[in-house]
Amino acid sequence: MGTAERKNREKAELRGLILKAARDLFVQKGIEQTTIRKIATAIDYSVGTVYVYFKDKNDILHALHTQGFGQLGNEMRTLHTIAEPMERLIALGKVYIKFALENPDMYELMFSLRAPIEFLESSHKECWNEGKATFDVLRTNVAQCLEAGYFKGQALEPLSFAIWSMVHGMASLHISQRTRGVNLMEPEVIINQAYEAFVLMIREQI
Repeated sequence: MGTAERKNREKAELRGLILKAARDLFVQKGIEQTTIRKIATAIDYSVGTVYVYFKDKNDILHALHTQGFGQLGNEMRTLHTIAEPMERLIALGKVYIKFALENPDMYELMFSLRAPIEFLESSHKECWNEGKATFDVLRTNVAQCLEAGYFKGQALEPLSFAIWSMVHGMASLHISQRTRGVNLMEPEVIINQAYEAFVLMIREQI
């Protein structure tokens, strides 16, 4: 391995170390209570080292969002091998829920905080490529369902948003343990049962 390649690998490893420490602190201490200094202390590096990689806390949050959406998007795109669009759409929902349940801390950072959006606004970026790409996987699949004759009378954008909102709501309520506070009989498995009920409602409409 050459010197340049080794240095690039070391930089990537340190960047990953910063992100992991930041994610843990954000979850444990909260966004407001987490500082660049605390992140630096957690990895035993100087504050200046953290600033070499990220300009501020919002930049770190945005990077974590990018990381999370990249992972989710990659998992969703693996379903392109399912030829039938409705079956692929149902599988997408299952992948989404599985990701949320297996990565609750990352999921909360991805969807429950405004800070990364503030980063986009402060840096004058018009769109967030990773989030857009992930939503486009869903929107493209819904478009293919419409082309195949499903969801008659529905419009693409509102339908895509409604489906996303439904599945996201299930995941968020489950992760925040709200399902345990409303006297559900089996809160630990309710999300999977609820998704199956949602799928049944979809099938009854087609």
